[in-house]
Amino acid sequence: MLKKDGELLLEEFAMEAYPKSIIKVSEGIYHVIGYGHSNSIVIEGKSSLILVDTLDSSYRAKAMKEDIEKITKKPVKTIIYTHGHPDHRGGAGAFKDTVEEIIAFAPKRAVLKYMDKISDVLNRRTARQFGYELTDEEVITQGIGIREGHAINEGKYDFLQPTTIYTEDVVERVIDEVSLKLVSAVGETDDQLFVWLEDSKVLCCGDNYYGCFPNLYAIRGGQYRDIATWVDSLKNILSYPAEVLLPGHTKPIFGYKNIQDILGNFTGAIEYILLQTLDCMNKGMSEDEVVTNVNLPEEYKGKTYLGEFYGTVDWAVRSIYGGYVGWFDGNPTNLNPLSMDVYSRKMVEFIGGEEKIINEIKNALNKEEYQWAIQLCDLVIDKNSEAKRLKAEGLMGLSKLITSANGRHYYIACAKELM
Repeated sequence: MLKKDGELLLEEFAMEAYPKSIIKVSEGIYHVIGYGHSNSIVIEGKSSLILVDTLDSSYRAKAMKEDIEKITKKPVKTIIYTHGHPDHRGGAGAFKDTVEEIIAFAPKRAVLKYMDKISDVLNRRTARQFGYELTDEEVITQGIGIREGHAINEGKYDFLQPTTIYTEDVVERVIDEVSLKLVSAVGETDDQLFVWLEDSKVLCCGDNYYGCFPNLYAIRGGQYRDIATWVDSLKNILSYPAEVLLPGHTKPIFGYKNIQDILGNFTGAIEYILLQTLDCMNKGMSEDEVVTNVNLPEEYKGKTYLGEFYGTVDWAVRSIYGGYVGWFDGNPTNLNPLSMDVYSRKMVEFIGGEEKIINEIKNALNKEEYQWAIQLCDLVIDKNSEAKRLKAEGLMGLSKLITSANGRHYYIACAKELM
């Protein structure tokens, strides 16, 4: 979302969302926030600890381990991964001397064959989205947590492979006298699970909820995230009588009613975006028309936990559109469009030459019409070095308006590449 004070709103969110702390949420259960990009949950057994997720680097996990040892000297013998993202598994190596079992769920959907063939471009887009090559001042925040350790010389990913991989939807275990239920919860990822601790009424929800509008689509690229299934998983979480909800990022939520209200609104907002997008598509609207017409309703606006500090509604709508009908929007003009090179050349001729376009770009930048400016830049950027500089200026302008950390990073990273 673009707002006049977008940069300030992102800064304010980052200051409040993940203060460094180890919070005792119930007897023998601790929520670790702010030690890494993601959170970790410590569960005390009779003689050992169960760790739900491990932070993003062994360097940071060791720092967490040292502080946990001030609370209990019990060793970590069991690790549960809520899903396969590296910021949740990257600290596992810190516990390699004591861990005996590492539990994960198998993905419910296979990764597309040959995804490795596009790893270079996906890695480049990932670095842009997360701002890996930017300074701390440029990044402000990595959206739903502090910057990953490998981006600021605080260790690297140090993975340990799961030793137990379940394909079931529900698994009940007793580990060192702790009863827990592991439940498949496809959403942000296809291998996502949540952990239910019935005795303490604590639910560890992984990344299907965190305290802002989620990445229903990640601009780094990837397979379509099935939003309908994500909503189903959230409704399943809501069916449990949790008194404490521990997300994989941002702060915990306490109290059954509070959880039902917040997670209920979070679920309702996502489902609303999905169904409204499909309704607009069914009316024959183009992708751009759907984006214009689908917005969060008033009942959800202004709620911090639905603020567009990570994902955005517009990106979600575009993802749903493509996920359901593919690239073609139904307009026959777009079946065999001119190449960008040919289209740009003809438009430049039609407008009256590069000089007129460059002047209009400068005029747009002066008016802070940054999106108009960068779209004009694309008409001449391949042949005009000044257009590259002007586009970089426009991207930097947009970076100060967008509330999404991911969008901010992408704008700045691409601007620096142009410069």
